Amino acid sequence: MPAFAPDAAYAAVLARDARFDGRLFVGVTSTGIYCRPICRVRTPRRENCRFFESAAQAEAEAFRPCMKCRPELAPPDPSLAWTTMDASRTLARQAAAWLEACDDAEASIEQLAEHLGITSRHLRRIFLAEHGVTPLQYLQTRRLLLAKALLTDTALPVQDVAAAAGFASLRRFNAAFVQHYRLQPSRLRAQRGAPAPGSEPTLRLAYRPPLAVDALLKFLAARAVPEVEQVDVAGRRIERSLALDVQGVRHAGGLAVRFDEAAGEVLLSLDASLWPAVGRVVALVRRWLDLDADPGPIAAHLQPLLPSSLPGLRLPGCLDRFELAVRAVLGQQITVAAARTLAGRLVGRLGEALPHGRRLFPQPMAVAAATRDEIAALGITGRRAETLRALAESWPRLRYAQQTLAREGSVAEALAELCELPGIGPWTAHYILMRGWSWPDAFPPADVVLRKQLAITERGAAATRAEAAAAARFSPFGSYAVLELWRTAP
Repeated sequence: MPAFAPDAAYAAVLARDARFDGRLFVGVTSTGIYCRPICRVRTPRRENCRFFESAAQAEAEAFRPCMKCRPELAPPDPSLAWTTMDASRTLARQAAAWLEACDDAEASIEQLAEHLGITSRHLRRIFLAEHGVTPLQYLQTRRLLLAKALLTDTALPVQDVAAAAGFASLRRFNAAFVQHYRLQPSRLRAQRGAPAPGSEPTLRLAYRPPLAVDALLKFLAARAVPEVEQVDVAGRRIERSLALDVQGVRHAGGLAVRFDEAAGEVLLSLDASLWPAVGRVVALVRRWLDLDADPGPIAAHLQPLLPSSLPGLRLPGCLDRFELAVRAVLGQQITVAAARTLAGRLVGRLGEALPHGRRLFPQPMAVAAATRDEIAALGITGRRAETLRALAESWPRLRYAQQTLAREGSVAEALAELCELPGIGPWTAHYILMRGWSWPDAFPPADVVLRKQLAITERGAAATRAEAAAAARFSPFGSYAVLELWRTAP
């Protein structure tokens, strides 16, 4: 059952309240269908409604997803990845976040338990207590809903849909789909009228409005590296290259996202080479654009402290953590434009070429294999060249690179580990985690712009104390405060 009372849940359904989208699902006993609270079909009678916190709970009770409101499009619960709840609930929520990003058809609960540092038995117990379903039920629902979206919005062959959604075989996919939805996958496609072959496949990714699209696109446009990323602020569109490994297979190509502000959605298109990795790509894009943020609590906390703060401001993440870390190093003590120029040179020298004039950002092995002098020849100082090589050589061992999400205490550990690398100090480490881990409560220390914006005129230890006090006031949304202060700086 949801954390709110059934009568309150029904009131949200009556009002079609978008604030509950992704947090509340309503199962209708007379039809066997479950819907989002914003569904536009006729509102069911109260006595026919059952309420759930997740789609997985609804499907565990044998409800099928609505074809009209499409529960697979609901924005995920924003509390999954970062939470300040007690330890067991934190682990259960982070386990769900791991499953949301899971692309391994053979993923096991033992793997997840090892990742979280607990036993599989303890994981099952706390997961069931928090989410009302087992981890396997949760993962199965996530895969089936992704498959439903692919069948509806793309013309991918059913076998490719099964693989992209994380099923080990077409037989398993067909059996699970029929069992849960009482419909053959091919029948669903026939009913929904998927796009014709040859048209651009597009997935719809929902978010909670408002979203300050202009601010997000302008931030990314100022940092866009030629041949890697192109941002069209007026057209509300971003195109960029991406490479990632899924189950030991490398996929590389281009993707494009376009904001549909009227619908509250981002439209995602991929090169054919990336569709087999679509499950991983969707998770990366949602974090990159901060689509899972809940703007209400952020605004409620920051507006009294920063009255001019922009509603719907999002924290730009990244698609490639190594790329983000390299660009953070390149940006030390120089302008954003100069850092972008250096990154472009690095891409031109070490980045892999792709069709259509694109390049991939250099991978760790390529940077580690380059000599100090080769990197310095691009106009990068010798000291920073050494930092980049040290970062690349250490990459496989870094917590920042290995962890899918941050466990309790891991932020402090990752900060300390990054600061041990030559040429990386606290400011750079905070910035790397702020965007690379989408850490919502970063506050890069000794930032000149932040101190000026906050009128911190003290020096030395007194300035550090004043800065820490400001960070405490903005917590737990320090990163959003940082973005707002940077955005409004003269």
